[in-house]
Amino acid sequence: MTIKVGDKIPTVTFTVMTESGPKPLTTAEFFGGKKVVLFSVPGAFTPTCSAKHLPGYVDHIEQLFSKGVDTVGCVSVNDVFVMNAWGKSASAADITMLADGNGVFAKAVGLELDASAYGMGHRSQRFALIADDGVVTQLFVEAPGEFKVSSAEHVLAAL
Repeated sequence: MTIKVGDKIPTVTFTVMTESGPKPLTTAEFFGGKKVVLFSVPGAFTPTCSAKHLPGYVDHIEQLFSKGVDTVGCVSVNDVFVMNAWGKSASAADITMLADGNGVFAKAVGLELDASAYGMGHRSQRFALIADDGVVTQLFVEAPGEFKVSSAEHVLAAL
């Protein structure tokens, strides 16, 4: 079942890169007690994700913070090393790059994408959400092949 407004973020564990290497980060730790914008992409270094999605959040990060957002996260079904390298290449220092290497989060929120036809296996759909203390207050799921409602600009307008 797909997550919806009013639902609590499921309890799963991401992996993030720290100065001392990869570390687990639970959804409770990431979302707890904060206003969070999370956006999900089908894959790091893929065309739309690298040319538009992540750069939009990098460009608008201060505006998001000025609207009361405490944390912005980018999640993808990629390993922590890829997510770390992608974040560095995009100058995304203020965005938490969350690795969902096995797609556990994508599955838990019901937003999996079968990209096997493209040689990419199971991924996450493109979406964004706003959560307050781990509860979804707004959810923006893209139609297949679209990039509109999960953009930084759209999320900013919704805040």
